[in-house]
Amino acid sequence: MAETGRKPAVPAQPAPGATESERTAPASPDAAASPTAQPAGAAREPLLEVDNVTLRFGGVVALDQVNFTLYKGEILGLIGPNGAGKTTCFNAMTGIYQPTEGEIRFRGSRLSGKKRHQITKMGMARTFQNIRLFPEMTALENVQVGADTHHKTSVISALFRLPRHWREERDGREKAEQLLEFVGIRDRIDEVARNLSYGEQRRLEIARALATEPVLLCLDEPAAGFNPAEKEELLQLIRQIRDRGVTVLLIEHDMRLVMGVTDRIVVLEFGKKIAEGLPAEVREDHRVIAAYLGVPEDAA
Repeated sequence: MAETGRKPAVPAQPAPGATESERTAPASPDAAASPTAQPAGAAREPLLEVDNVTLRFGGVVALDQVNFTLYKGEILGLIGPNGAGKTTCFNAMTGIYQPTEGEIRFRGSRLSGKKRHQITKMGMARTFQNIRLFPEMTALENVQVGADTHHKTSVISALFRLPRHWREERDGREKAEQLLEFVGIRDRIDEVARNLSYGEQRRLEIARALATEPVLLCLDEPAAGFNPAEKEELLQLIRQIRDRGVTVLLIEHDMRLVMGVTDRIVVLEFGKKIAEGLPAEVREDHRVIAAYLGVPEDAA
């Protein structure tokens, strides 16, 4: 696996629709030193608000009045046993499902009724529990698909290869090359995705998500199948992503990784939030211990 401890090769990109203050705010000099560091001037500004969200599939309640707030500049862990509703929550946030009750707000705007591509353009990107790449496209081409999100070339411009089309294609390629360098697989740029190792495919999916210029990156079990060394490299990569100004929401089963990289943790069980707090607090919470060990709460 390629080294990821290097300094990011890509300068932080302003989010689509960012205000002038968001574009010019300096990064905290302590951001790289501490996994809980916040961007300079951040006064716990809400970025994503999940407000009493319930999601039903017929008689099955997948999410039951879930509520939490993700603040700009932090890394928030969303954990719980299998079947707790973590990925379902991601799917509700990204437009795959619509909540039965409650609402989700992103950057102050309600997400109800918005299409997935609209949410992406607002600045939210995600990876998937099961890798979803274009297997016959190269690593470069897969990342360029993400960069195309903000292209404004018309069909006519593309057909006739007008100057704007060429500029956007050139800029998209440059961005893709930089992101492949950032995630540590620049040397695999011309390899088709299906020939990459599992870990390289995970990194490629992260690079493609970053190409959409998100302000919020949702990672769904990015360490699945990784060995300890690869997990440590992933931990460093997640910190580097946050240091570029991207807020991170992380679903992960590996508790060592979660406790080592997150600022706060939200815990779900059977679709309900059972705990929220700092990693040290959540680690000692009797409800969390009971959920993971499968014992009654009063016995934990």
